[in-house]
Amino acid sequence: MALTLATAAAELEAANKAGDPKADTLVSDLIENEEVDGVNALFRAIGTLKPDSDLSALPERLAEFLREAAAPPPDWSEADVKAAEGFFAHHHGTASMLQGTVGLIGTYLSPTGAFTLRSTGRLGGVEGPGRRLSQSSRLFIDMGDKNAMRNGTLAANVTKVRLVHASVRQLHKKSGQWDYAKWGEPVSQKYTTGAACVFSTQILQGMRRLGIHVSDEDAHGFMCAWHYVNHYLGTDERWLLPKDADEVERVWNQERDKEWQKSDDGVFMTAQAIKFYRDLLKPGASDAYIALTRVALTDEYADMAGVPKSPLDLAGKPLAAGHGLVSGAAGGLFGGAAEKTVGVNPYKDVLGVASKAFNEIEQYALTHDQDDQPQMHQELDDNR
Repeated sequence: MALTLATAAAELEAANKAGDPKADTLVSDLIENEEVDGVNALFRAIGTLKPDSDLSALPERLAEFLREAAAPPPDWSEADVKAAEGFFAHHHGTASMLQGTVGLIGTYLSPTGAFTLRSTGRLGGVEGPGRRLSQSSRLFIDMGDKNAMRNGTLAANVTKVRLVHASVRQLHKKSGQWDYAKWGEPVSQKYTTGAACVFSTQILQGMRRLGIHVSDEDAHGFMCAWHYVNHYLGTDERWLLPKDADEVERVWNQERDKEWQKSDDGVFMTAQAIKFYRDLLKPGASDAYIALTRVALTDEYADMAGVPKSPLDLAGKPLAAGHGLVSGAAGGLFGGAAEKTVGVNPYKDVLGVASKAFNEIEQYALTHDQDDQPQMHQELDDNR
């Protein structure tokens, strides 16, 4: 049974103490036998791990794990696949952009999550933003690919992330740096489910704030997609997100302020991400991107994360239709997009350009000096 508003508080407390026993046992064995480099090579070499792939060349313990991990969620149906495909047919580009900006920064608002990311070397330390974006982008892009939920490619890529999560738990167990009494289990089932909330219902809220209409059917489809991903991350059935978009929003609204707090690690991670985006976006475009991020996230949470105030977001007010700073600060990137009449969504054209620009950044991260595959580590090092 998936989470509900009535069960969320108690269940998430239990989930905070839970890891992923099957993946943890496998990864512990791989680390102890110094086979992590071989697993990383496997991640890079295997384009897909379809349900019917030949796994005979793999170590039997790994092949057995992958065969079991390929099973679909117990309540998965063709209707769920069609619903998810419907959402991405309408909103893939914008949703991918918001997941890679608002979503990633949202995960930094969990102090435990921010510490976890910062402490895991190249995945979240000094070298983190590009690698983090490239690996996350692989998931965001794959979610909307045609047949991704039918041919096993999305399940395979999520399963790789599941193994990385297990490696983080094992490395923290060895490092002696983790405060189990304070933080529970590293990359706990609570953290995984909370991150799924950030990348799903929090994104839908951000889309509404930006004036993007998402039908009830599409919102349901997006939640189906994250129910699917949540399952392949190794989440126990009782902590899965339900496929009911309204229920997930109620759960997240109830739990969010317990989880989101300002922290030095969170501000550090946000600053890294902002710098990475600024370096890759055209002059001025980063101001528009930051304005959109602040509106989608709200000033309260943007301030908490350390998102800088943009000149396009005057006095905390939404970007105004017809405001000269849009085309001026963006160096002409948006042309006359700001010259809008009353009643037209002032974000529409900016969103279109920003989505295109950001998806180009995601493609850049996937192809230029960034490894788009998840990486397990043999030892813990935050590169500070």
